[in-house]
Amino acid sequence: MDTINGNKNRFKLRLRYYSTNPDTPVFFEIKRRMNNCILKQRGGVRQDCVGLLLSGHLPEPEHLVSKSPNQLVAIQRFCNLMDQVHARPKVHIFYMREAYVSDNDEVRVTLDRTVQAEPNLDFSVKTEMKDPITSFKNVVILELKFTNRFPDWFGHLVRAFHVMQCGAAKYVESIQGIGHDKIGADLPVVEQAPASHAPGKEHNGSASCLPSRF
Repeated sequence: MDTINGNKNRFKLRLRYYSTNPDTPVFFEIKRRMNNCILKQRGGVRQDCVGLLLSGHLPEPEHLVSKSPNQLVAIQRFCNLMDQVHARPKVHIFYMREAYVSDNDEVRVTLDRTVQAEPNLDFSVKTEMKDPITSFKNVVILELKFTNRFPDWFGHLVRAFHVMQCGAAKYVESIQGIGHDKIGADLPVVEQAPASHAPGKEHNGSASCLPSRF
């Protein structure tokens, strides 16, 4: 709802993963928008602990794939926000991402294609879809991301290709395509969404939770 209303300060909760291999992590992510700045926190969780944490269990160090204190803090914050807004799993979103990243990870260019989604109302980690809906058909979503300084060549790229800034909310489009009645989107929702951050073409699958109020 905050996205639809264009609220400058809002947050989204999502789980992001790339494989159903039990040895690979599931990232609990908080994506915040503060005016024109996007802030992200995330921590990697063992796949066999996902259901435990989403059902309300307090996060502990043994649930994580890293011993970094920052990751534990991120997951604790995720669980706290999830409890505050009564967030539950609602939608599984999948897309193909082609990503290019600078050596210092401060500049990223991503191109997303084939955005698909279907309801996912439990705590399962899966990549296969039975009957997905497709959003942004025949469209490539270009995102230019940077930390600290806006690169000059971003400006040249935008002017050369006559690119216009606009929103491309995969979650909102997916909900509208699926239908609110099929996911019970009348409370706050936890979104399950895929992503990638390595250069080149990637195939991503994910699940997420957002407040069920939409």
